[in-house]
Amino acid sequence: MRLILTLCLSEGFDTFPTLLCADGCCMIDRRMGVYGYPIEIQALFFMALRCALLLLKQDDQGKDFIERIVKRLHALSYHMRSYFWLDMKQLNDIYRYKTEEYSHTAVNKFNVIPDSIPEWIFDFMPTYGGYFIGNVSPARMDFRWFALGNCVAILSSLATPEQSTAIMDLIESRWEELVGDMPLKVCYPAIEGHEWRIVTGCDPKNTRWSYHNGGSWPVLLWLLTAACIKTGRPQIARRAIELAESRLVKDSWPEYYDGKLGRFIGKQARKFQTWSVAGYLVAKMMLEDPSHLGMISLEEDKQMKPLIKRSASWTF
Repeated sequence: MRLILTLCLSEGFDTFPTLLCADGCCMIDRRMGVYGYPIEIQALFFMALRCALLLLKQDDQGKDFIERIVKRLHALSYHMRSYFWLDMKQLNDIYRYKTEEYSHTAVNKFNVIPDSIPEWIFDFMPTYGGYFIGNVSPARMDFRWFALGNCVAILSSLATPEQSTAIMDLIESRWEELVGDMPLKVCYPAIEGHEWRIVTGCDPKNTRWSYHNGGSWPVLLWLLTAACIKTGRPQIARRAIELAESRLVKDSWPEYYDGKLGRFIGKQARKFQTWSVAGYLVAKMMLEDPSHLGMISLEEDKQMKPLIKRSASWTF
């Protein structure tokens, strides 16, 4: 564990507290334009660091790592909650951004061009609700919704209680888009047309609304259920589980589903997938006994208040 922490906490040229990652580095393991700082990796990194605090020995070496982890967690939480978070207010702020700003007083810290905001986001964003967007890096924001990263953000308490509630509000408001006929969309929306050809390299598996390009994955059901229980919204999980129960056995437990609503068994989906079965069973058991949530969820750290004003102002 200390060897891994030495690698992850080492100094480098990167000035952000997030982890720099290549395309295909997470659950989405093929070219899908997630290079940079994908939300999945950052949420998992945050959770891993918090778990490390509980597991490290309280000796001299352990205390040194604990100090470095605490510092990184403060910077990472501030960075993610400030720059990856999107709701109606933040979307409107980005829409009115001025570009080519300089100095620490700059509002548009990543020099994002407002014209780069995709059209779909204006209809997708509800009045109440929000989520952590897929990626943020200089002059680039990936506004896509990624289920795994947002659920882990809730379970790890990377998301504040208010943000966790907003994520649940978004799922309820955009049920057809994010859940549809089969929980749960791995990302939304799908890449298509010329963008699909450029970003994926004409990947025949990641065609629109299939596999990792907007496909629906039953294995994500347990993460959704855990997030629902933690936020006090078990009715959302119950509704999703009932949807899954109506099809999974009949369809022989496929790996993923295709289509905008997840109506079709994935064109290359293998059947009798262990993780599809396991995702359903874990979700069902957690809903029956919510105390199981303690095995996979971390409570909010009341001491974790931002100690910095700008993400680039931290050093080791």
